[in-house]
Amino acid sequence: MSDPQAARDRAKAGLSVSPYYELDYVADRVNRGGHRKVIGGAWDEIGPLQFEYLRSNGLEPSMRLLDVGCGSLRGGVHFARYLDPGNYYGIDISQELLDAGYEIELAELGLQDRVPRSNLVATAEFEAGGFGVDFDALLAVSVFTHLPHNHIRMCMTRMAEVTRGGSRFYATVFLAPEDADPWQPITHPPAGITTYPTVNPYHYRAVDVGFWAEALPWRLERIEEWGHPRGQSMAVFVRTDD
Repeated sequence: MSDPQAARDRAKAGLSVSPYYELDYVADRVNRGGHRKVIGGAWDEIGPLQFEYLRSNGLEPSMRLLDVGCGSLRGGVHFARYLDPGNYYGIDISQELLDAGYEIELAELGLQDRVPRSNLVATAEFEAGGFGVDFDALLAVSVFTHLPHNHIRMCMTRMAEVTRGGSRFYATVFLAPEDADPWQPITHPPAGITTYPTVNPYHYRAVDVGFWAEALPWRLERIEEWGHPRGQSMAVFVRTDD
């Protein structure tokens, strides 16, 4: 197993896409009981926040939701309780995080029977076609904030393959203010998180967010504030008809 500090140093130096791609480091944290902290903590704040946001934006129990980068199910436990049984799905790069979410978090809340184990899949390239369903809604919280452009474009492409016209994709971003130099570090209120143009965590201009939908069957509908405690904005994409 690689040294956890070395993994953190590699990620900070831009030698890996993000710390979440340092799978040995993530597995080590999970195995030491850190499955909540390694995904950023704020379990009791951000989990309910994302659930209430989607519910207020029209998510209904009968809809199928794909939680992209679902981790150990910080938001997933709330969606699993609300959605009809079998309608919550999740993908993540870490099998260990998925296992912790299912075997610890869902189990402790008595929710395992609402989420088939096969609905949680580990993938490094956002592959979701194996589920064999078209999703009504997609959610990626604190995912694009840790990824460079081409990885986000890959995600948008893959998500277009598992949606239909009218489906919505909600994704959080660190947005660079219009009057800021996007090539310099930017500090975001209220938590004082500093983001960067070329290393994790990443910030993007609004025009960059729009580019992610270019030449794909997506349309950027809006970018809005939604009360995230670390200053992440929400970008909302609508799936266009093929």
